[in-house]
Amino acid sequence: MKTKERAIEGGGMSLAGPQANAAAVAGALRARSRSRFRRNVPLLMMFAPVIVFFIVFRYVPMLGNIIAFKHYNLMQGIWGSPWAGLDYYRMMFSNPQSIAIIRNTFILSLLKIVIGFPFPILIAVMLNEVRKAWFKRSVQTLLYLPHFFSWVIVGGIAVMLFGSQAGAVNAVIRYFGGEPVNFLYQTGSWLAIFFGSGIWKEAGFSAIIYLAAISSIDPSLYEAASIDGASKFKQIGYVTLPGIMPVMTLMLIISMGNVMEVGFDQVYNLQNAVVSDVSSVISTYIYTVGIQGGLYSMTTAMGLFEAVIGLVLVVGANRLAKLFDQALW
Repeated sequence: MKTKERAIEGGGMSLAGPQANAAAVAGALRARSRSRFRRNVPLLMMFAPVIVFFIVFRYVPMLGNIIAFKHYNLMQGIWGSPWAGLDYYRMMFSNPQSIAIIRNTFILSLLKIVIGFPFPILIAVMLNEVRKAWFKRSVQTLLYLPHFFSWVIVGGIAVMLFGSQAGAVNAVIRYFGGEPVNFLYQTGSWLAIFFGSGIWKEAGFSAIIYLAAISSIDPSLYEAASIDGASKFKQIGYVTLPGIMPVMTLMLIISMGNVMEVGFDQVYNLQNAVVSDVSSVISTYIYTVGIQGGLYSMTTAMGLFEAVIGLVLVVGANRLAKLFDQALW
């Protein structure tokens, strides 16, 4: 009662004690927040086109996934088409061809990550140890260059190298008296060409991220390791790799989101009918059956399934990374 009585001053009610302090702190925080918002208005305006881009081209198209649950008809439109419930998912999981396509997508994508993930790290570590600047720049240029080739060009190079009739490799084999090999028409050799071409095209460019991460490592750590007698391999093992571990974890989490997404261009330009049992994936299925065949609802259901699996894998990878204090969020 005494506190309340002291709070009544000048004929009106006012806050006193802890309540007054809390109100003052809240008012200061609001003023600071408004001031910070006004300072950042130019930056927010610069970011606005990015937000609009993602809303228009990334989030609004997601509404089209509703046709996975409808018997979509072009004449009736998305909202006029009758509901199908989970019919397309029942068809998808009861069709052996769909199961094979999902299996191929999962296996190819997972192997692509497992095989291809270490190469950019290896390239970055090796380039970091090069001391001749002109040699380092030359190698970097040669490694980055394939990234800018389209898969049509890379597919043409693969045919020129491994074609059974006019391929350069078979020309060498014939020159030494051997029998030509159908590299592009055998499952094992096709898979090797598939993974090899992907690594050749993207590993050099992906190494940029790891080179940037290595450049942020404190040079005194290398000097201390050198004074302690650590060899180059030990410096890489105890300084370089731990230094880029957060970036490696981040890149692995991002790549896990693409486990169910094999690039359409690569598969479409390298595949042929003979190896279709291992090369048919969801992206090519969506193109051939969904776009060319007009089965939009069926292929949308498969694409949505692919996206959900990718989301689950990203969340799972982040949970796993959290166990090692390397989580992304």
